Amino acid sequence: MFFDKLIGFFSNDMAMDLGTANTLVSVRGKGIIINEPSVVAVQNDKFGRDRILAVGIEAKQMIGKTPLNIQAVRPMKDGVIADFEMTERMIRYFIEKAHKRKSFLRPRIIIAIPHGITQVEKKAVRESALSAGAREVFLVEEPMAAAIGAGIPVSEPDGHIVVDIGGGTTEIGVTSLGGLVLCKSIKVAGDKFDRSIMEYVRQNYNLYIGERTAETIKIEIGTAIKLDTELKIKVKGRDNSGLLSTIELGSEGVRAALREPLKEVATAVRNVLEEMPPDLASDIVDNGIVLAGGGALIRGIDIYLADLVKLPVRVAEDPLLAVAHGTSKVLDQEDLLQLISNE
Repeated sequence: MFFDKLIGFFSNDMAMDLGTANTLVSVRGKGIIINEPSVVAVQNDKFGRDRILAVGIEAKQMIGKTPLNIQAVRPMKDGVIADFEMTERMIRYFIEKAHKRKSFLRPRIIIAIPHGITQVEKKAVRESALSAGAREVFLVEEPMAAAIGAGIPVSEPDGHIVVDIGGGTTEIGVTSLGGLVLCKSIKVAGDKFDRSIMEYVRQNYNLYIGERTAETIKIEIGTAIKLDTELKIKVKGRDNSGLLSTIELGSEGVRAALREPLKEVATAVRNVLEEMPPDLASDIVDNGIVLAGGGALIRGIDIYLADLVKLPVRVAEDPLLAVAHGTSKVLDQEDLLQLISNE
């Protein structure tokens, strides 16, 4: 035990939030040091081989703008690993960037993974981290990490619900005694919100826009409720005739675009509530629901959900970083790590 603690003191143990949209890495004693898009840019040569041109921020800037021999790949899709090889290479890149080989001892790494990924996917994540130089790899499910990052006392015999609205999935977890009593994952989250905005703009304005533009619209004027003062944004795209055009889009239009995917999220939350054991249900009445993930930043989403499920709903203090903060906290709590790690 003493030897393990001594090794931990000299190694740069780190935690990773492996998200569909973004990957965040924190190092013990330093906090979050990497927060970049989960995107890899790959160039194919004439021999059919590929090499990585960029990862993260630089790679995301290439989406929709690459020549034929370059692809901007998102290896995580809808909360699961869509491209094993690229996911491994992305994980290796972020670990090496964070570690920088400054320590003579290999780090322990905690990785937050989507709920419900397969054993094959878990093995791929673990092996890629080990090949990148990890001494040990621990896997923690994202709903549990989000709950910890949101300040929920997960180890107590008290029921709490966290709704983590990420990039590819929304995960609804009921925590108690250091475990997930119930968990439901649906493939409706930030990416689906973006696609709904793209489709709304196409149908109502005959304007074609890309994912990055849709994401900007969501962030700038996205809302789940009617606002006292409507927000507006200038949107540029290509119309049906192939000409470039600019329109003015209001937050009421975006609210209409998000109506269906938000309704699916609310339905999933209601389904979890219906399946919950009665004793835990009474706890939820007192504790309410906590929202985490980037989707929790949509204006009024807490009010929208509270109205539909008839329970108190609050947004975590730092929802976008809740999973990253949760995995980071686990680094310093050995008992909690052993309790919640998913082997």
